[in-house]
Amino acid sequence: MLDTFPSFEVSPGLTHPLGVSEIESGINFAIFSQHASAVTLCIILPKSVHDGMIELALDPQKNRTGDIWHICIKELPRGGVLYGYRIDGPRNWHEGHRFDDSIILIDPYAKLIEGRRAFGDESNKMCRFFGTYDFNSLPFDWGENYKLPNVLEKDLVIYEMNVRAFTADETSSLDQDQRGSYLGLIEKIPHLLELGVNAVELLPVFEFDELELQRRPNPRDHMINTWGYSTINFFAPMSRYASCGGGPVRASWEFKEMVKALHGAGIEVILDVVYNHTNEADDENPYTTSFRGIDNKVYYMVDLNNNAQLLNFSGCGNTFNCNHPTVMELILESLRHWVTEYHVDGFRFDLASVLCRGTDGTPINAPPLVKAISKDSVLSRCKIIAEPWDCGGLYLVGKFPNWDRWAEWNGKYRDDIRRFIKGDAGMKGNFATRIAGSADLYRVNKRKPYHSVNFVIAHDGFTLYDLVSYNNKHNDANGEGGNDGCNDNFSWNCGVEGETSDANINALRSRQMKNFHLALMVSQGTPMMLMGDEYGHTRYGNNNSYGHDTTINNFQWGQLEARKNDHFRFFSKMIKFRLSHNVLRKENFIGKNDITWLEDNWYNEESRFLAFMLHDGNGGDIYLAFNAHHFSIKTAIPSPPRNRSWYRVVDTNLKSPDDFVTEGVSGIRETYDVAPYSAILLEAK
Repeated sequence: MLDTFPSFEVSPGLTHPLGVSEIESGINFAIFSQHASAVTLCIILPKSVHDGMIELALDPQKNRTGDIWHICIKELPRGGVLYGYRIDGPRNWHEGHRFDDSIILIDPYAKLIEGRRAFGDESNKMCRFFGTYDFNSLPFDWGENYKLPNVLEKDLVIYEMNVRAFTADETSSLDQDQRGSYLGLIEKIPHLLELGVNAVELLPVFEFDELELQRRPNPRDHMINTWGYSTINFFAPMSRYASCGGGPVRASWEFKEMVKALHGAGIEVILDVVYNHTNEADDENPYTTSFRGIDNKVYYMVDLNNNAQLLNFSGCGNTFNCNHPTVMELILESLRHWVTEYHVDGFRFDLASVLCRGTDGTPINAPPLVKAISKDSVLSRCKIIAEPWDCGGLYLVGKFPNWDRWAEWNGKYRDDIRRFIKGDAGMKGNFATRIAGSADLYRVNKRKPYHSVNFVIAHDGFTLYDLVSYNNKHNDANGEGGNDGCNDNFSWNCGVEGETSDANINALRSRQMKNFHLALMVSQGTPMMLMGDEYGHTRYGNNNSYGHDTTINNFQWGQLEARKNDHFRFFSKMIKFRLSHNVLRKENFIGKNDITWLEDNWYNEESRFLAFMLHDGNGGDIYLAFNAHHFSIKTAIPSPPRNRSWYRVVDTNLKSPDDFVTEGVSGIRETYDVAPYSAILLEAK
């Protein structure tokens, strides 16, 4: 080693912490590999120090303790160093190994990743990714008056968004170098405040390779992965979300600036995290960057009864071996890192049912990782949300092992609300159940209504506008012959497929979007909406737009301005109405004294009308009626509470500003004509 690297002293170093750390004797490197027979540390120093790559072969007798390989280098620069590993081991494919020492691998515990600097730079699509570190920077200044928002779970209104797509469009009016960045998001916080949300759920912000689809000829090689569900590393923030092509150190600092600014505005930060698979694809077309070459048999589920092929419960070619003790600790350390270093407030776990599978893929009732996350002291303040299904058919909506802490994306809410509002028969009872908090799913042990994350729209699927404008998906631009994306959308185009100049159809679509948003905001549970739905964003029927770094995904600020006084106004006022009325945000499941169903037609499959009253205990009751028929319903309005009168706040059939009148309109009579495909909200005052 000294002959290869004469200018620095080396020593065996420490086994922990894994990754890179600064210790008294120098810079320490430690990496896990149970099955490796040879490990070589590869270092690229700043050009001012050394030009070229230096490779240090670790001595198994001196630099290995158990399954940890380690080395300490004295006088190594405290920043600007790139590093990776070449690792060799058994070449027995059928035993699950995929070692290849020709590939330089990323340290799973690297806190920063260096790659291409500009997002989508196709001239650099074959770039290599390295780990790096920064011990030069001062600790981030969170500020003397800084505090966490600590929004109660019952009060959350979540806004699902993509950091890049939020400001990448030129209509954002930001400088070119700031568009699509963490700092760009900061500039648009006033919009989030005007809308009224108090939490953002960020699509993946862990380092990913947006050009992975272009590394070899294939039907999708025209696309750029802009959603980010293809993780390279679980600790490093996406470096190409830094402004001005600033790289990983700047990305880390700017991410913290973004969190600090959001927290200063009272908005929590929830990260959409992908621990169910990585970017390394399948055995047919592997993209080896880290885990596969370090210890495939440990990090991934393999089928030892089928030539050790990678098991695929993620739909992306591999499945992370989440409940292996080593992998479980990696995931826990990653989560703690984002809480302690970046101050995030929670996590939404993509395809979380994978976390409920054993090392052979078999579902387990008390998965160690899910329990450990639930009980972890560092994660105790965090919101934790499961997407309770995977691509292997493990559907756990209402059944996700939760230790009374985990919330769930309520897929049944999405489907039932969609079907009732569009007028499907026999959905009234289901609609009522979902509006009332899905007690059939979540009223068990100490679970609460807010453990149901209610959503009509999410990033994956139709936008709200497309839900009321398309009967079928239109995914030809994705290059998969229309075979990708969900087929069960429960959508209705209101009479014409796609764009139309028909004023009646456009008016119906507008009503339907407002009906969906009204239902979402008056439902017990935690509402989540998708970025862009507040102005009616369209992807022109593409319900799987992950690969388009274009206007299909990018927030259109010009359209927002054009709809500020109509569509956006309604959405914003409805969110703020929810947050100002406790009766819509119950801590516990509603009982018979909290609601009156004005209904004697439950068992009529053809009935598409539902009316009910919510009682707040102080006379400020709320009356709601939803009419999903194609004809008007004259409904009897019950007497208001004593010494109160009904005021009409919402009628989605009316044009703005009459569709939502905050102070309410008096003069409500004993009956009310609820127009076809519309809804009303009355408040007792």
